[in-house]
Amino acid sequence: MEQLNRILNAPLIVFGDVAITLAQVLTVLALLVGGIFFVLWSGRFLRSRMLKRNLDPNVVQLAFRAYLILGMAIVGMSTLDLLSVPLAAFAFVSGAVAIGFGFGAQNIINNFISGWILMWERPIKIGDFLELGDVRGTVESINTRSTRIRRVDGVHLLIPNSQLLENTVTNWTLVDDLVRTAVRVGVAYDSDVRLTETLMYRVAEKHPNVLKTPEPMVIFDNFGDSSLEFELNFWVHSTAERGLRMIRSDLRFQIDALFREHGLVIAFPQRDVHLNGELRLLNS
Repeated sequence: MEQLNRILNAPLIVFGDVAITLAQVLTVLALLVGGIFFVLWSGRFLRSRMLKRNLDPNVVQLAFRAYLILGMAIVGMSTLDLLSVPLAAFAFVSGAVAIGFGFGAQNIINNFISGWILMWERPIKIGDFLELGDVRGTVESINTRSTRIRRVDGVHLLIPNSQLLENTVTNWTLVDDLVRTAVRVGVAYDSDVRLTETLMYRVAEKHPNVLKTPEPMVIFDNFGDSSLEFELNFWVHSTAERGLRMIRSDLRFQIDALFREHGLVIAFPQRDVHLNGELRLLNS
C-alpha cells in the first residue's frame, strides 16, 4: 500500500515550483472525461427542450454551440486549476502553437468564423431553399465548419461556410416563400389569340396553388418560327423547386386538355420546302 502511495504521489511533471503527481493526473483525467460528458449531455438536453418549445432552430443551434464552447473552456480551466498549473507556464508553448496553427489552419478558422456569422446574422436559416451555382437544395443544418444542404435529388452536400459568405447565393425564402414562375406554350398560326389568352387565364384561376394576388398574367410573347408564343406568369407559395415543377406540370396538363376541347393546336416545328424548276415523277 505504501509503495502504491509512493507511486501515485511521485512527481511526474514539474513546472517551476509546481510538481504534478500521478494521482493528480488520474484525478484530472477522470474529471476531464466526466466534465466533457456532462457538457455534451447537458447541451443536448437543453437543445431538445428548446426545440420542444418551438423556438427558432437557428437560435437553438447558436445557443447550443455557444454552450459547448463555454462549457469546454470551463472544463479546461478547471483542469489546470486542479493541477495548480499557472497559465503563464504555457505562454511560450501556446504562442508557438498559435503561430503554426494560424498558418496551417486558415481555412478551418475562416469556415469556423463564417459559421458563427451565418448563425448570428442569419442570412441563411435552417429550412431555406438555396441556389449556389449549380446546386439547389434545402438547408438542413448550419454547423461551425460547414452547412449541410439536401439537394433536390435527395443527395446531401456539405458546403464550407466561407463559400456561403464569399459567393453569390440565391435564397428563395429569405423574406417569404413567394415565387414567380411561368409556363410557355406555342399555338398554330391560325389559332384565335384571344381565345388562347382566355383559356390560359381560366387554367390559372382554377388551380388551387396559383395565387389570386398578385394576379396571373398571360403575355403574347412572340411570333415564333412555327408558332404564336404565349407565356403564363403566376405566383405561388413554394419552398422547393420540386413544388414549382409539379405546379407547372399540372398547368400544362390542364392547358393541353382545354386547348384540345376548344380546337386549339399546340404548334410543332414546321418547314416549307420550295423547289425551283419542274418536278417530274419517274416510273420505276
